[in-house]
Formats: sequence, C-alpha cells, structure tokens
Amino acid sequence: MKKYVMMMVSLLITGSLMVSGCGKNTEQNSSNGSGDSNNSHATGEMHHSDSGELPQGLMEKVDPTYPVGSQVIMSADHMSGMKGETATIVGAYETTAYAVTYTPTTGGEPVKNHKWVIHEEIKEHNKEPYKVGEEVVLEADHMSGMKGATGTIDSAEQTTVYMVDYTPTTEGDPVKNHKWVTENELSTE
Repeated sequence: MKKYVMMMVSLLITGSLMVSGCGKNTEQNSSNGSGDSNNSHATGEMHHSDSGELPQGLMEKVDPTYPVGSQVIMSADHMSGMKGETATIVGAYETTAYAVTYTPTTGGEPVKNHKWVIHEEIKEHNKEPYKVGEEVVLEADHMSGMKGATGTIDSAEQTTVYMVDYTPTTEGDPVKNHKWVTENELSTE
C-alpha cells in the first residue's frame, strides 16, 4: 500500500511539473511597452500543447532575425521561469500578435492582457488585423478555457513571432514548442 501511495504522489508531482504554458494569469501588464510584462496574480491552471501544430495559414518568416536552431535570451515573463532564460528557436512566423482580455469558457475571473494570441488563432479571422477594442472569438488553446472564449483586443503588433524550446529558471521540466514570443522579447545577449 505504501508503494502505491508513493507512486501516486510521485505521478501527481511529475504531472504538475510537466504541465506548462502561458499560465492562467488574471493580469499581465506591459511594464515598459517593449513587450516585457509582469505576472501579477498568477493562479496556476497551466496548459501547454507541445505538439508544435501550427494554425492554418500561418506563414514562415523569410530570413528571420533569429533563425531556427539559434539560441536566444528571453525578456518575456508570460509565465514563471521564462524571463532571462536561454531558449532555442523552433520556428519563426510573420503575423500580427495580440494581447487579449477574455473570460475563460471554464468560468472564473477574466484573464487580462494575455500575451500572445496571433491573428491565425482567431476564429474566422479577417484579412486585415484587428484594432484595439474589437471583440473576437479565440481559437488558441494555450490555456484551459481559452479556446472558444470571446476576447477583446488590448493591443496589436505586426511582428515576427517565435516558437521556442526552453527549460524554466524555476527548474521545471523543459518546455517544448512554446507559443508565442515576439521578436522584441528576444536578444542574443
């Protein structure tokens, strides 16, 4: 019986460490407009798909600043253990990145200023980028309760977004195919 309990506790701990992603933050505020953000009120419920599956219509960036396979330092802090960590570029794509506020379909408090949902992750997206204040339906599945939620555009930025692999500074398990980090949230120093 002791072995069974120890095994279950071990599985629970391992499972909780493996679940990672953008995190369910009730608020993400831009601290300086450069893409840095503060995670205040981080409440857990992280969800991350490491499949690397891309939304239909997303275009690869030709000759990106940070090519696939290159090492970068992240200034983004969308989730705990991200800021200051070295990441490997897995993909680079040209699109519009949005910070959005939405109420999860699973209920709970609104998630404010979530970074980032890209244009191709908006249901039946327009050809033209959305403007601040417009309502959209999210197709992104970065967090529990995100897919299918109605959101409001907080900001829009035409940029190169990157999918990255990294190991959190909090010593958790490696994160594969994290979506998304914008170009101004990366550097080589």
